[in-house]
Amino acid sequence: TPATMSGSGSQAAQPGEDEEVRMQEAEQDWAAAKAFYDNLVSKKPRPPKPQHAITVAVSSRALFDLVEERRIYEEQGLEKYVKYQQDKENVTLKPGPAFHFVKALEHVNARLLELYPDDEERFDIVLMTNNHAQVGVRLINSINHYGLTIERFCMTGGKSPIGYLTAYLTNLYLSADSEKVQEAIEAGIAAATMFTANKDVAYSDTQLRVAFDGDAVLFSDESEQIVKEQGLDRFFEHEKLNENKPLAQGPLKGFLEALGKLQKKFYAKNERLNCPIRIFLVTARSAASSGARVLKTLRSWGLEIDEALFLAGAPKGPILVKIRPHIFFDDQMFHIEGAQKLGTIAAHVPYGVAQKYNKSS
Repeated sequence: TPATMSGSGSQAAQPGEDEEVRMQEAEQDWAAAKAFYDNLVSKKPRPPKPQHAITVAVSSRALFDLVEERRIYEEQGLEKYVKYQQDKENVTLKPGPAFHFVKALEHVNARLLELYPDDEERFDIVLMTNNHAQVGVRLINSINHYGLTIERFCMTGGKSPIGYLTAYLTNLYLSADSEKVQEAIEAGIAAATMFTANKDVAYSDTQLRVAFDGDAVLFSDESEQIVKEQGLDRFFEHEKLNENKPLAQGPLKGFLEALGKLQKKFYAKNERLNCPIRIFLVTARSAASSGARVLKTLRSWGLEIDEALFLAGAPKGPILVKIRPHIFFDDQMFHIEGAQKLGTIAAHVPYGVAQKYNKSS
C-alpha cells in the first residue's frame, strides 16, 4: 500500500511540475523576445516612462510649417486636405515654430543619457494633433527625415486633443491653435500658442535657451491686476510692502521647476559651466522698484534663474535678439509681436488680467 500511495502521489505532483516548466519556458521566451527587441533598438533610446519624463506635447502645426495645408483645409474641406497630405506624404514638411525648441530638448536628452544612461528623467516629446490618422504617414516621414525622436503620437481625427493631455502627464503643451491652448490653460495644464518669427535667426544647437516673462507666466497675475486697475505707483507701493511675501505661482512655474531639476543633474556631475540648459527671466518690471519680490519668490521656491533682465518698461525685442532663445513665453501680445518682428520665436500664454486688455488674433 505505501508503494501505491507513493506512486499516486508522484502522479498528482506531475501537473504542478508541468506548469512550473511551462512558466519557466514562457519567461525564457519573454527574455529572448526582449533581448531581440532591445538589440534592434539599442542605438535609439526608448521613450522614458511618462511618470518619470518631462512630457512636452507639440501640435503638428507647431512642429511643422502647415500654413498651405491649413489653407486647403479651410477653403476646400477635410477630404481635399487629407488627399493633399496623402499625395505629398513623401514631401518633407518644413520646420515650424516649435521645431528648434524640440531639437534643443533632444540635445539635452542626449547629454543626459551620456551622464545617466539608466535614468528616465528626461524630455519626452509627444505629437499631439487633431489630424486624422491618414495624415500620419507624412508626419512620420518628416519626423524621420529630421532625425527627431518622437515615438508617441496622439491623432484625434478632428476631436480636441486636450482630454489626452492629462492622460499623457503633460508638463507643457505647445500649439498654433489659441483656442486649444486656452482650453488647456483652463484645465490647469501649462500651455502656450506658438508664433513663427518674422526673420531667420541662428539658434544654439548645443544649449537649450528658454526665456520667461514673470507676471502671469511664472507668477500669478496678482501684480498685473494692480497695475491695470490702480496704476504704476500703487503697484510699486504694493510690491515694496509685500517684498517678503512670495508671489503665487503662475501657469508655467511647473515647467520652470522641471528645467531646474534637470539643470541640477548636470551640476551634480560638475557640468555647471557646460550645462546644456540656460534659463532667462525677461520682465518689464523695474529692478529697484519691484525686482526684489520676484527674486525672493524664486528663492523661496528653491529655483534658480541663470539671467534676470529687468527692463523697466523698455521693449523686450532687442534684448531677446541678444539672448536668442529657442522659445520666449509672455502673456501680452504686444510683447509677442515685438519679439516676432525682430526674429524671436514667441509663445503666448493666455492667462490673467492682460487677456482682457489686449485681444489679438
